[in-house]
Amino acid sequence: MKPVASSPVTVLFSSAGRRNQLMNCFRADAARLGLGLRVLAADAQPELSSACHSANLACQVPRCTDGGFIPALLEICRTNSVHLLVPTIDPELAVLSRHREEFIAVGTRVVVSDDTVVALANDKLTAMKRLQQAGIPTPATMTLDDYLRNPDQLRWPVIAKPNSGSASVGIVRPRNRKELALLPPHPDMIVQEFVAGEEYTVNVFFDQDGHLRCAVPHRRIEVRHGEVAKGRTERMPQLLAAARKLEPCLRGAAGPLCFQAVVTPAGEFAVIEINARFGGGYPLAHRAGAHFSQWLLEEVTGQPCSAHDKWREGVTMLRYDSAVFLEP
Repeated sequence: MKPVASSPVTVLFSSAGRRNQLMNCFRADAARLGLGLRVLAADAQPELSSACHSANLACQVPRCTDGGFIPALLEICRTNSVHLLVPTIDPELAVLSRHREEFIAVGTRVVVSDDTVVALANDKLTAMKRLQQAGIPTPATMTLDDYLRNPDQLRWPVIAKPNSGSASVGIVRPRNRKELALLPPHPDMIVQEFVAGEEYTVNVFFDQDGHLRCAVPHRRIEVRHGEVAKGRTERMPQLLAAARKLEPCLRGAAGPLCFQAVVTPAGEFAVIEINARFGGGYPLAHRAGAHFSQWLLEEVTGQPCSAHDKWREGVTMLRYDSAVFLEP
């Protein structure tokens, strides 16, 4: 894909929903680079998306599970000369990764890793095994069926969750083993040893050559609906060391990813999942000086990528509810 010759740069956010903060990160970084920026937002219900109402252009597209999703996005990219397509939710990553070359053909770079990396992030059971092989601690994990056949394989307490789930949807925290046995049969359900401690998200950035350039842990002080509401950046040596081990086991990673971990009171840790996209708490890393959005804009415009790891520790994010008002 050829670099963008001049500004303005057009960026399209798919499944835009309420990702206003992420869009504003790109706006701030474009201004920092002296680039004009045109922001497009696509959603299944743009009239009910706050991000769509703050974009330069809002577009309606089918849901990412619909066969018309990719053709609709391709048409938007072709018609509007989109340079960068930024996915925001897990369910759309696999289909976008498989069709990356079609977007490149119309001049659009999709901010997504290779389909092998996306598939790994979408398969928690396999991901835990891959991370263990890379020397990264993870909790013991198995399918629900395997666990029910022999519950003594895992230490209690445990949690159960969909193997391909996201945003904490479908997580079950059983009070005893009988409650797990009462769950309806589900081929996608896994059981994992519960690790008690402080929860962290680590936002990581891979350049377009697949090299890890930055890792920013933040403590998840408060979480709402699976997304951090209050957080603080912390240079946790053990989590930064784990991030450095990702590069050899995530060949094909590109752009933003994140992983979640739990750090015990004794300082031990376990990684519990990977997400192959911008994390919901990424604006905190951005505020701390890790400008993933700037680095993506640099790459797509042919400038040297200035990615670094000199972000600030102790930056705190306290999210609050705001609103977009529409007059009749």
